[in-house]
Amino acid sequence: MPDMPSKRHILLFLGLTCLTTAPFWALGIVTGDSAGGRGAYAVGSMWGPGIAALLTCWITGRPVASLGWTWGRWRWQIVSYLWPLAVCVVAYGLVYGVGFGGFPNPVTVASLRTTLAWPNASPWTIVAGWFVLLGSTGFVRGVASSLGEEIGWRGFLSPALHARFGFTRGALLTGAAWAVWHFPIIFFSNYASATPLWFAVPCFVVEVLSLAVIMAWIRQRSGSLWTGAIAHAGINLWNQAYFAPLTTPHGEVTAYAIDESGVALPLVLLLLAIFVWTRRKDVDVAFA
Repeated sequence: MPDMPSKRHILLFLGLTCLTTAPFWALGIVTGDSAGGRGAYAVGSMWGPGIAALLTCWITGRPVASLGWTWGRWRWQIVSYLWPLAVCVVAYGLVYGVGFGGFPNPVTVASLRTTLAWPNASPWTIVAGWFVLLGSTGFVRGVASSLGEEIGWRGFLSPALHARFGFTRGALLTGAAWAVWHFPIIFFSNYASATPLWFAVPCFVVEVLSLAVIMAWIRQRSGSLWTGAIAHAGINLWNQAYFAPLTTPHGEVTAYAIDESGVALPLVLLLLAIFVWTRRKDVDVAFA
């Protein structure tokens, strides 16, 4: 096992992350669209932490293999594929159950009918078909994007901070860095902009801190950064590309309940993170 990165190496990684992400932050801020260029701005920024981690390894002489490229046991990859979907099902089930939104949204269904070129398909065929496509080919594209972040967050930073501070502080500090890294496009562009900042930012921070705890625990149990890439892709796809757009608004309250700027998903993730935290002794040892 290689020595864990020093404080200077961690600061170097964080600085390089800002540097490699800055051009895409700038594009998102200037244009007002953090996912502009047909998603190119978002993909570019998502690869900032990964490039920073690789550069940090190169500059400091650390082996790239230390980032956790091993696949590990299949069960952890399967769990990482399934738990984001389960979380979204519970969160949006609560939204629909209390009447803060409906399913499916006919406007989104009509748009998907055009996108899929299924002009005669029923609404539920569209909904089911989109689910299958997102869970298969869409998932491959999602992992290709999320891997960039996860090389940085779960490959480099989470293990480094865990080794220095233990599981709880290591996971929360990773989550704090992850959340703050989003702030330029939250405060100055249109990311998580469906609700006012005073509401959206706390919801987003709770979501990211909770994700950091859950994903750190699985990363440490599996020894694989791929668990982070898979889970990251899953939470993005099922929340942002499936449930949120397919939710029918029931007045202004819906925006305060759904997506990353609403309360339902952060609440369910927080409860799962607390459960995972109670099992922290399973993983509170250093790992590669």
